[in-house]
Amino acid sequence: MNTYTANGKLLLTGEYLVLKGALALAIPVRLGQTMLVRHCEEHSDKAIQWHAYKPEGHWFSTILNLDTLELIECDDQPKAEKLSQILKAVRELNPSVFEEGRCAHRLYIETHLDFDPEWGLGSSSTLIANLAQWAEVDPYKLLKMTFGGSGYDIACANAQTPVFYQLEYDEPQVRSAAFNPSFAEHLFFVYQGKKQRSSKEVKSFNERMLDYDCRDDVEAISEISLALPNITTIDDFQRFMDIHEDILAHCLDRNPVKLHFPDFEGSLKSLGAWGGDFLLAATKWPFEQVKAYFHSKGLDTIFKYHELYGSK
Repeated sequence: MNTYTANGKLLLTGEYLVLKGALALAIPVRLGQTMLVRHCEEHSDKAIQWHAYKPEGHWFSTILNLDTLELIECDDQPKAEKLSQILKAVRELNPSVFEEGRCAHRLYIETHLDFDPEWGLGSSSTLIANLAQWAEVDPYKLLKMTFGGSGYDIACANAQTPVFYQLEYDEPQVRSAAFNPSFAEHLFFVYQGKKQRSSKEVKSFNERMLDYDCRDDVEAISEISLALPNITTIDDFQRFMDIHEDILAHCLDRNPVKLHFPDFEGSLKSLGAWGGDFLLAATKWPFEQVKAYFHSKGLDTIFKYHELYGSK
């Protein structure tokens, strides 16, 4: 049996504008996805038996024809059909991957997510990264053929440290970022309770950009990304968070997340797609006070910074 693992992700800076060439700062999170692949010669029927699990247990299962990659049976048709599409893209990138000699008559594949798939921490990107490792294909090409997006999540999937990520002429550029805030005890990740559809958000953003010149915004966000690893105080970090939110609010013509929590003492910044997913809270409040505050707002999934970024 072969085992593959990939990290989840959080985009600290550059959401949306990373698609237009902004330098983004992202962190791989300690929660990710594991994929187990076992080959079996005992069965005469050529099939892929797939079982996906999330922290609560079973997520979905399917059996696909190994030759055609079409569904034979499943318990969640939309997920199984998407998986079929992904595997066909894998085959397009590496035609030999499902051929006899590389594969046995039957493949058993299990995936195990460490986090709720609704959180937006990378259930799709970790799957793409693991499949790319197994099939020996380019994960960025596989992502483009299946889910789309900037690709920063793929950069995080196998990273051991925070990364700077940028698209130059549509090609991903990745390098390590020395982001290790001394004030990490003042940083918290809060799930807003609504998973955003990245493809829908990207489409809306691209439509907005048809009538908007974002070049100054791209430059400003890139400067913030470069500056963050050098910040030594929580006050300066909050100032940059607020500037980032104001730039994106103007660019997207949407309200910053802080307006939904006007009595919060500190700074709040959206992470990833606005209106859902996680937000970053920077505050001098102790953790128990942060938990109590967001609990009163109906939000109960809260992590300290080092609960999501650090050694497993």
